[in-house]
Amino acid sequence: MPLFEAQGLAKRFGDQVVLQNVSLAFDEGMLAGIMGPNGAGKTTCFHLLTGRYKPDRGCVRFAGEDITGLPPRVIARKGIARSFQAMNLFNDDSALDNVLVATPFVRQHGFDPWRDLGADSGAQDAAAQVLARVGLKGKEHVPAKRLSYGDRRALEIGVALAAAPRLMFLDEPTAGLGADGTARLVELIGELRRQLTIVIIEHDMRFLFGLADRITVIHWGQVIAEGTPDELRRNEWVQRSNLGALQ
Repeated sequence: MPLFEAQGLAKRFGDQVVLQNVSLAFDEGMLAGIMGPNGAGKTTCFHLLTGRYKPDRGCVRFAGEDITGLPPRVIARKGIARSFQAMNLFNDDSALDNVLVATPFVRQHGFDPWRDLGADSGAQDAAAQVLARVGLKGKEHVPAKRLSYGDRRALEIGVALAAAPRLMFLDEPTAGLGADGTARLVELIGELRRQLTIVIIEHDMRFLFGLADRITVIHWGQVIAEGTPDELRRNEWVQRSNLGALQ
């Protein structure tokens, strides 16, 4: 049984049909990708999978449990984390505090116990370990707004990791990154995939084809192709698109 599964998802906004009959499945330990042109419905699909939107039809299951339509905070507590294309950080707080906010301790007790967190060396050590995992060791007390763009991207992934997820969704993680930042991200995700199931929505096809075990192509609100990177390189639609340059 797949770790995460969506069947027959459909979503419309007014008269506009954005997704119709989309089915996806991600096995535990997989690094999966979702790709497609602008306006294809990828982001809407991501929002349905992570609870930001409720589907008009269809169902979503995680570890055998129906989580369709549950609020994002409830889905997160079940072991699913996500990043956003537009970064969602507390800019005036330190990198360490950004991670602390996402730890299971704060999720269980709310935002009141800041004073206790400051005195809780165990919580701070755990947050520091997360920062070290994403390459931010030594920058624990730097305000998020003073970090470089690449470091901010790494911090956002660190915030997602702090929740100790079983599955992590990454939304356009290379957005705004140069070649060096993208190379660093490849290395980071390569390490994380050893412990997590990861699903990436991404516009950088070279990045995605170099990492993913399987990729789903969404266009016109439907799944039009799926398979390994090698299978998609041979796919007729891919060959007619700009992705043909990857061959």
